[in-house]
Amino acid sequence: MPDAGLGALTYMLEILTGIVGSSRRWRTMPWLVVIFGIMIVPLGVVSITFIVIQPIVLGTWCTLCLIAAAAMVIQIPYSVDELIATGQFLARRRRAGRPILRVFLSGDTDEGDSREGEDSFEQSPLAVIREMLAGGIGVTWTLALSALIGVWLMFTRLTLGASGVMADADHLIGSLVITVSVAAMAEAARALRFLNALFGLALIIIPFVASASALQTAVGSLAGFALIALCVPRGPIRNRYGSWSRVVV
Repeated sequence: MPDAGLGALTYMLEILTGIVGSSRRWRTMPWLVVIFGIMIVPLGVVSITFIVIQPIVLGTWCTLCLIAAAAMVIQIPYSVDELIATGQFLARRRRAGRPILRVFLSGDTDEGDSREGEDSFEQSPLAVIREMLAGGIGVTWTLALSALIGVWLMFTRLTLGASGVMADADHLIGSLVITVSVAAMAEAARALRFLNALFGLALIIIPFVASASALQTAVGSLAGFALIALCVPRGPIRNRYGSWSRVVV
């Protein structure tokens, strides 16, 4: 089977599972939300892996792979809150004594549930698009700047003339910083930003281990300290996530 054909089929299924159902499909069709999450996370991991290995293992870049990876990473924060809502709903139904498999396949009611405001067809198209793009997502300046640092790290071969272990480390860490920063833009996954502190610490240590030049050491340390500092502010959280809110730090 051609890779392009398999990829096209996968992306088509991903689009379909992403648009089917109402805004409350986390309780009406839990199985669909889980399938959508399974498709987003593994595909995202595969796409990011391809980006990491391109210059390190293959010594070249693939433009289409970069575009596909960017598209997959952007989708991650939009799927987090729905997956969490589905997990919380299934846990509540299980505690209520409902058959979990039946609830998973056919959905169920929920505590305090109401159909009022479930569908948004009466809203203006602009309001629907705004809610679709901004719901549960917060692009804070700290996360945006962290992502830009990650992009810059991926291209130190061009900007600093890095090579060997140092260039590979910058590329790997940059890819991971972008992924974490974008995923942390989901309010429910905001705590992921603390992983950037570990990547920042690695940027400070690696130049000394790899015997990098003075310029690469200084710039790497500056980027590392910047990532550590940028992961401290949480940014505004506009929504509530039930019991999950206690881990939104």
